[in-house]
Amino acid sequence: MSDILDLRGRVALITGAGQGVGRQIALHFAAHNAGTVVVNDYVLSRAEAVAAEIQKGGGRAMAIQADVTDRSSVLYMVSEVEATVGPVAVLVNNAGNAGANPSTEIRKPFWETTPEVWDAHLGVNLHGVLNCTAAVIPGMIARDAPGRLITIISEAGRYGDASMEIYAAAKAGAAGFMRSCARTLGRHQITANCVAIGVTMTPAVEGRLAANPERVKKMMEKYVVRRPGQPDDIANMVLFLASDASSWITGQTYPVNGGFTFAL
Repeated sequence: MSDILDLRGRVALITGAGQGVGRQIALHFAAHNAGTVVVNDYVLSRAEAVAAEIQKGGGRAMAIQADVTDRSSVLYMVSEVEATVGPVAVLVNNAGNAGANPSTEIRKPFWETTPEVWDAHLGVNLHGVLNCTAAVIPGMIARDAPGRLITIISEAGRYGDASMEIYAAAKAGAAGFMRSCARTLGRHQITANCVAIGVTMTPAVEGRLAANPERVKKMMEKYVVRRPGQPDDIANMVLFLASDASSWITGQTYPVNGGFTFAL
């Protein structure tokens, strides 16, 4: 039986893939016949380490630095990818959190901060999605073949989390953008979907929670499956949405969240 998750040699670009969830998505794609896995990160050495990991396992990978919040940086990245390995067939907008250099003010109530502080969340989680998606769409359309746009959002954007108003707004905005992309691009065989994630044990989250087991226990009381998510959990869903197994699915948001919330 053929592998229904086979990526059929397509070029896949994953933003923020130098660690955590993005790294695992890159490894999943490499293991399922991606033509080249393009590993993007703000920090080039992280991207190079993941690309080397893929290559050591026999896969094809390209590391590239770009700041997704900077349109000119993104356009340069995509032009380099297209010139080196061909047009992007799968884009995963994974870069997120509060950006590369978050302000210490970000933890204050949002009404006590300024738009410059808000931009830490809006820049990477919304504008970064706009920049990367806009940059790859022309090449996807020109391929005249199936394309996939996948954006990692957060349960904050679906459920709403206290003290995370700007982050939630950015993630909800990215989801609305993906739904509109789905309607616009369906005639070009391009699908657009989101994956909404709950608490996931990335290096940053693991570092925050390791010193406070009681906090983890209290958080997990809100989850039906009482464990934090792992990068594998997210990468499994992203791989499905990148493959031909999901060819009749578009405009959707899939919660991968251990039952923190239920989708209707």
